[in-house]
Amino acid sequence: MTATIPNPPSLKPVHDWLRKINIAFSPGPRTPLLDEFARSLLACFNEYGHKVQDKPQNPLDVLLTTTTFGQPVGWRKSILAHARKRFSLEQTPTVVNLLHITSSQLENSLSHFQAALQKYPPDPQDFTFPGLEPKAYQTLYEQGQRGGPILALERMVQAQAMCLRNILVVGEDQPLEAYTFDLVGAYPRSDASDLETFYPDLVQRIVTAVSTQEISRHQTSGDPVPASIWHTLPTPGQMKEGGRQLGLRNFFTDMVSIANLVNVPFIPETVASQYSEGCFATWESALPALVTTITGSARPVSKYNLGDDDLALITGVRPDGLGALVRPVQGLRNDPPSSEAVELMLMDEGLPRVALGPEYGYAQMVHAPVARSKLHGHRGVRSFNPHRVEHVHLEEPFYHYPVSCGSQAQAQAVYRAFSRSAALQDPGDPRQLVFTVLPGHGLMLAEKWAPGKVPFQLIWEAMDAGDLEIDRHIPQGALEYSADESGMMVLQE
Repeated sequence: MTATIPNPPSLKPVHDWLRKINIAFSPGPRTPLLDEFARSLLACFNEYGHKVQDKPQNPLDVLLTTTTFGQPVGWRKSILAHARKRFSLEQTPTVVNLLHITSSQLENSLSHFQAALQKYPPDPQDFTFPGLEPKAYQTLYEQGQRGGPILALERMVQAQAMCLRNILVVGEDQPLEAYTFDLVGAYPRSDASDLETFYPDLVQRIVTAVSTQEISRHQTSGDPVPASIWHTLPTPGQMKEGGRQLGLRNFFTDMVSIANLVNVPFIPETVASQYSEGCFATWESALPALVTTITGSARPVSKYNLGDDDLALITGVRPDGLGALVRPVQGLRNDPPSSEAVELMLMDEGLPRVALGPEYGYAQMVHAPVARSKLHGHRGVRSFNPHRVEHVHLEEPFYHYPVSCGSQAQAQAVYRAFSRSAALQDPGDPRQLVFTVLPGHGLMLAEKWAPGKVPFQLIWEAMDAGDLEIDRHIPQGALEYSADESGMMVLQE
């Protein structure tokens, strides 16, 4: 049963869907600081009503462990890869790794990456670290270009620790701060100047991550679309052109490939061999369905050079909400859609539909979602023109305790945010683009219909005109936009 965790007045707003969890600690290499940190963190879990196990046992939601900063963990010793078998667990728990780094180590690491990221082309020697593959520089440099030195450091930590979720605890003898790293590249900071709020803050971050569930259990639904019909549709070609145009504007970064970072002969079922950077989709009224990019965890996908096999059709959401309904196409590979498939479809609920006629090439009137196309990327928005673009907020807890892609919580957050959009609720509103920022993650952007425009054209034209300024920096917490002297709405964190 879901139980809301108490929210002391000194803490940030928390989600009302958090649950009680089971957590255990299986330490690896430790320092005195990590010993005290782990003891205090587990005591805080206990204080908040969670079950702290003496040793890992069923059922187990979270397994804490430790590694040494800068020292690689061999895959045979990786708890992420072997926790289920090692502790005879029914399922692999969420593994959270703790690392201790001194202030000087952190400063030196960030300075090193800052200098390395200034070089073009990159110098592979700048990205040579113990345990990493020779090609690791490609991923570290690319990620650093996307999110700065701290994201390059984060990917190095994840690769060396053989763990996706890490808490980097900064300090000498006592913690000064901690950074929580996750798959999508978030790095929210927890301030240790007040320990009464420091440990509860980290508890809330961990509990938030495991209180929601993945919604990527997509199901095939409906008869296959005949190849003869598929090849007459305009949307596959428009998706390819949209990807090319976004590529010209460097919107997406390269996918994260585990093989490029580390040599891992065995990858657990909870981890994919690669992760793509975002997705996009547009509506096809003839089917009707969303034409979307496939998941990058299935195989490498270049968003800038799409083929038909890189596309999927979403026709709805499973009744239980745990995945999308996918219609196959004859002759295609029919790989599953992106992990954001449910939110791409769900966000249309609660919004009006619009009538489309000859101005869009339809001989007879058809009805379609007010949002024609949708774009998700691991980018931020530095500024926007409020006369052409609308920003909608998520509910407040998501700015303090964000969730990850492909989760039920994020799909609901995106749906509720866009359902509050004045521009989407009124098709006649002159603002043609609507976006929300997903803290620590990226953005979701919707485009309305406009005669004479192809899918995504309003987006790339707004980028070119300066009406939508995309930024590599992604806010990690609360944010607002305020008007500057020219009337542009500029990010304030």
